[in-house]
Amino acid sequence: MKILYHHRTASKDGQAVHIEEMIGSLRALGHEVRVVAPGGESAPEEKARMGDDAGWVHRLRAKLPKFVYELLELAYSLVAYRRLAAAAREFQPDLIYERYNLYLLSGLMLKRRTGLPLLLEVNAPLVDERAKFGGLALPRVARWAEDTVWRGADAVLPVTRVLGSMIAARGVPQERMVVIPNGINEEHFDAAPSPAEAKRALGWDDALVLGFTGFVRDWHGMDKVIRWMATAAAPANARLLVVGDGPERANLERLAAELALGERVRFTGVVSRDEVPRHVAAFDIALQPAVVAYASPLKLFEYLALGKAIVAPSTPNIEEVLDDDVNALLFDPTEAGALETRLARLASDASLRERLGQGARATIGRLQLTWHGNAARVVALGQSLRAGRGVAGASGTHAPRDPQGPHDPAGPSGRAGPADRTTSTDARV
Repeated sequence: MKILYHHRTASKDGQAVHIEEMIGSLRALGHEVRVVAPGGESAPEEKARMGDDAGWVHRLRAKLPKFVYELLELAYSLVAYRRLAAAAREFQPDLIYERYNLYLLSGLMLKRRTGLPLLLEVNAPLVDERAKFGGLALPRVARWAEDTVWRGADAVLPVTRVLGSMIAARGVPQERMVVIPNGINEEHFDAAPSPAEAKRALGWDDALVLGFTGFVRDWHGMDKVIRWMATAAAPANARLLVVGDGPERANLERLAAELALGERVRFTGVVSRDEVPRHVAAFDIALQPAVVAYASPLKLFEYLALGKAIVAPSTPNIEEVLDDDVNALLFDPTEAGALETRLARLASDASLRERLGQGARATIGRLQLTWHGNAARVVALGQSLRAGRGVAGASGTHAPRDPQGPHDPAGPSGRAGPADRTTSTDARV
């Protein structure tokens, strides 16, 4: 197939990882992909770096009045549409694949003009997210734009069933939605060193390493982990490795210094994607202390790929992938001290860490959590839409825990999935 891939993402963080891996996987499956994006397609040497972000976007947003910035976003749709239309005339694609962004109407405009199927990847309800974290000057316009694109796409691809429920509540029929979570590139992680080698490279040969990857924000709850490190429950050989950077780093470093943790807590700063596996390989306990209610955290899949004992909150989106005491220890995020209790239990039980790690690694194959698998689902959807069969006509495209379709609440075991047990209506991975 010939796929016209459109996005408006400038960040070199987890968002860029998703984009690059999907494009690469579609091509690896033998399909042609034409990318239309700000600045064109990134070169291989410009791969996303863990813990990095698009600083120029944030600086521009900070300098301009909110309503001016939002009007510029809306106006960008016209610029992007002209680029998309030109690419479509030359490339003659079979479908449009767009990563949803607020005020981005270009893909829908091209679909309406050409009749090409539009597959819309949705990672967050951006109107709600930006209203909560950054503020919106034009909330009614933003809501109209989001609803228009969501309802106009031929297939909407939320990254979790929780997010899918939020999208359905806004008027998108369930039969037009397919959950496609984040994934991993197995080859990328197959090259990771052994845990012993990874620890030796850090100078922590005999340490019990707790680890976190990503762009560190205040809501991640890493302060709780650092405070736990200073308690008697933490073994003397416990070390914390934070792979990445972020606005909360300075505060966390200050807290570690106040608690006299010294070299027991280390931040790598921004690292390239290629360096992430060799750092995660050193983890004995992989941390997901908090999560956005609707997100599919990229770090979670990296932890699974390397078979790490994971600690994570028992939220519905996390329970779409993790099972308590099978491939992770889950805790109630509303219960005081629950995270610290799980940390102490894992730190004191090597056999439990080994068992959970084995369960974690098996999860990738069991739920098909790879970028290649995701790309194959996208292609199957595109082929079904072009043949006039709709979303339901594509086989093997539904969420890993919902193989019988979006209306069937039973997973492979026949029990209700987490999103059906609990409904949930911060920021990204």
